[in-house]
Amino acid sequence: MEKGLLEKTGKSLDYWIKVVKASQIDKHKAIIEFLKNEYGFTHGYANFVSLKARKADAESIDDKDLLNNQYKGKANLRPIYNQLLANISQLGNDITITPKKDSVSFIRKRQFVLVKPATKTRIDLGLKLKGVDTTSRLENSGPFGAMCTHRVRISSLEELDEELFSWIKEAYEKAN
Repeated sequence: MEKGLLEKTGKSLDYWIKVVKASQIDKHKAIIEFLKNEYGFTHGYANFVSLKARKADAESIDDKDLLNNQYKGKANLRPIYNQLLANISQLGNDITITPKKDSVSFIRKRQFVLVKPATKTRIDLGLKLKGVDTTSRLENSGPFGAMCTHRVRISSLEELDEELFSWIKEAYEKAN
């Protein structure tokens, strides 16, 4: 986005952050409207600059803080995440772990697992398993859309079993 912003406007992200700060507008939607109306920004670039100017994008927040915020009020799910993290990390040293505001992506050459505390009692585990049939447990991706092909709902440590880890391993291998 940053490179595209420079190409489209001829000005750097730092320049546009200064413009936003000088405007003294601090609300996300108002910043977007300001950039669109005053400078002809598309919604995507206006959103990007607003998030960066307010340091509200995931990249501006420490990974630990992102995780803590994900599990705020859902501490009972943190041991499930920790166990998934430990097991997935053992698959290889070529995995990039990327916490976001509401989920954590596990990426090899492509994302292969997405872990999201979906409710106060459940983690949704998204998997990229093209060509694999769904089952009663291995569902369609549901709310993950195109990011994943399948979803597994996990509510307890007991559900972290051999079957689940075989799907995770298969997704890892297909992401090469």
